[in-house]
Amino acid sequence: MNERRALGWLALGAVAAILWLARPFATGLFLGALMAFIVYPLYDRLARLTGRPTAVSVLTVLATATIIVGTVVEFGSLFLARAVVLANLARQQMHPGGALAAWVDAMTSWLARFGVSTESLMESLRGGAGDIASWSAGMASSLASRTLVTLLGLFFALLAMHAVLCHWPRIVAALVALSPLRHEYTRALLDEFRKVGRTTLAGTLVTGGAQGTLAAIGFWITGVPQPVFLGVATALASLVPAVGTLAVWVPAGLYLFAKGHLAPAVIELAWGAVVVVIFSDYVIRPRLVGHEAMPALLTFVALLGGFEGLGLPGLVVGPVIMGLAVAVLRLYAREQETRRAARS
Repeated sequence: MNERRALGWLALGAVAAILWLARPFATGLFLGALMAFIVYPLYDRLARLTGRPTAVSVLTVLATATIIVGTVVEFGSLFLARAVVLANLARQQMHPGGALAAWVDAMTSWLARFGVSTESLMESLRGGAGDIASWSAGMASSLASRTLVTLLGLFFALLAMHAVLCHWPRIVAALVALSPLRHEYTRALLDEFRKVGRTTLAGTLVTGGAQGTLAAIGFWITGVPQPVFLGVATALASLVPAVGTLAVWVPAGLYLFAKGHLAPAVIELAWGAVVVVIFSDYVIRPRLVGHEAMPALLTFVALLGGFEGLGLPGLVVGPVIMGLAVAVLRLYAREQETRRAARS
């Protein structure tokens, strides 16, 4: 009995050591597993057709790496370059005689009653636009300096993706054997992890991409400058809780109002509200993540808590952890109900 207990403590120590060593790359490993869950149906079909699961897994991982790197490089460079151009353009338009200057004067004239100087407000806005341009240049330098760390995280994510694609049944069997829970409980939690992880990542990426694409179409139709850049900005803003895409298409509509284009401004605001928000959130997202969603309070806690603790990846990791926590509580509640029924 003592030997079995000692062996159990050693096993627990071994797990703790593995987790401690993997801690610097935990986010990459986690996201790699989620990516594997997304492409697993396609991988499984191709592996059955070809009879070469390892080769199919390697090709799938390489294709995923190419898509990720190409997308980040292309849209990252586009986003940073266009951010500088738009910031400089906004700063020029805020000078006396510019379209934005006239609009701001009209919108802020009533502030003079409270002792607020319009000139000082304009100066602050021009300084803010300059800060955006400087921030974009600094962000480009920061991204370049973090390239090695980012590539290392991507490398571990791809390794995790390959391991999950090739060995997921064996991983499940090993965890079931090592877990102190009942086998059916362990399998249920692993199934929940795969389901929640797949739907969360797919819902976040696909919905964000759809919102960015739909927003870009609206910007192009209404004549908003730099529609592609603003579409990318909308896709990125979709990750931000609460505010989301409103941070992009609402200012775009107000810009059209400031330029005197009343009809395009109304169309842009209506397009953003109906197509970018309502259609994406109530048609596209439910088809990806299903209709069994967590309560809104838990969703916001997961998003904001994950972002606070892990940064941008936390917007995906947080909801997955919250989903697993809810699944554990449901299993515990079910077990307690079973015990009460047995006693009575």
